[in-house]
Amino acid sequence: MHPLLLYPLYFTLTYTLLTLLLFALSPFIPACSFPARCLSAYLSLTLCAIYGLLLSLLLRPTNHHRLAQHLTARAFAKTMHYTTGVTMRILPSNTAHHLTASRPCVIIANHQSELDVLLLAHIFPPYCSVTAKKSLARAPFLGWFMSLSGTVFIDRTNTRSARQAFRGAAEEMLEHRQSVFIFPEGTRSYARGPALGAFKKGAFHLAVQAQVDVVPVVCANYWGLLSAKEWRFRAGEIPVRVLEPVSTRGLGAEDVEGLCERVRGDMLRVLGELGDTREGRLVGGEE
Repeated sequence: MHPLLLYPLYFTLTYTLLTLLLFALSPFIPACSFPARCLSAYLSLTLCAIYGLLLSLLLRPTNHHRLAQHLTARAFAKTMHYTTGVTMRILPSNTAHHLTASRPCVIIANHQSELDVLLLAHIFPPYCSVTAKKSLARAPFLGWFMSLSGTVFIDRTNTRSARQAFRGAAEEMLEHRQSVFIFPEGTRSYARGPALGAFKKGAFHLAVQAQVDVVPVVCANYWGLLSAKEWRFRAGEIPVRVLEPVSTRGLGAEDVEGLCERVRGDMLRVLGELGDTREGRLVGGEE
């Protein structure tokens, strides 16, 4: 075998053995569970990104590449369940239909940490694309997959460019009945309890411009399950709630601020109802 092919093989083998060793040590050294699950999560993400990249390439000639993110998300949810023991569940389950019945729509959710990729995996409906910072497009495998599958990349340092991207997204939504997912907080909160940062108004401007519903999604605070500062990463189930769609029909730019405040208030209330993990306890799971 050519030496250039051996290096990735050796790396993968070493990575896998190290991960398994850390998992084996976890019952005796609890701190080992954090790097073990981190390594498992990154490996799962990389493998699913490669799967999504190949899927996008296969589906693109038939113009079905907009399904790639949904199919890849489902694969990632199952992979994470088996490799880390972490899963999410929509409660009550009958509210999940809001994600597809309102198509096209703007789906928004609270943003806590890197684990929110798993939230996307569990709620991502068919014919939906995510928004992401422009720099992510250059990331190997993941960025390539996102570019090929219809991600809306936003340059946060350039307001004019960001507006053009949202304008293009609105046209894409109406032309292809393509929903869009956005984290309105814009950045991760790493909150230790039920809390929401200030919302940026881009998601609401997009919904009003396209005259489509806003579908809020609330993920329970999971600080008790994952905290990088405390080196804590446990298995468990995290509850998620999909709220009633909020119509933007007939609204204009002058209504965006009120719409944003109302939706944020509803999400904050539900976040409190879903639970508080400030004491470090799990959200529906076993350590």
